[in-house]
Amino acid sequence: MVTATLAPFTVAPVELDFEARLAATDAEMTVRLEQAGVAVDVYTAHLPEAVDWADVVTAPIAVPAGLVDLYPTPVAALLQRAHTRIVDGGWCRGYSVDGQGATCLAWAIHREARGDVGLEVAGLNHLLDTIRAEFDPGAETVASWNDSHRDGRIPLRILGAAADTAATRGI
Repeated sequence: MVTATLAPFTVAPVELDFEARLAATDAEMTVRLEQAGVAVDVYTAHLPEAVDWADVVTAPIAVPAGLVDLYPTPVAALLQRAHTRIVDGGWCRGYSVDGQGATCLAWAIHREARGDVGLEVAGLNHLLDTIRAEFDPGAETVASWNDSHRDGRIPLRILGAAADTAATRGI
């Protein structure tokens, strides 16, 4: 009796170029998005009506004027007051104060420090440290980072985050 053993069939791996890998990834993501769309349709079919996104509030919520120094520490309170100043008066870039009274981050901190240079420097340094930690390790100054944005959404968010971390650190 003769027995034959077959060698396993192997295929040499094919190296795909960048364009082929990109096309394969695009096809895979398209399938995933279509499956997710079907899942959303299935899971939300029982809901009475769709959300009208035009009714959703997207503007930042202003802190009422009667609330002063929500944070117990000086730097955190300074950053919170600067945040409130920008929310109430507006944000700008390229100027300390624009024609409508809107201010940049650095000027809002300067105004809210009320002449206390040490507090102002501590607030600017903490804000710059927060910017470097969360966004741009190469940021040189608060003013230059402020001017790199088209609107005040991200600068306001980072100012609020800096106030939170200052309160957490007790500064």
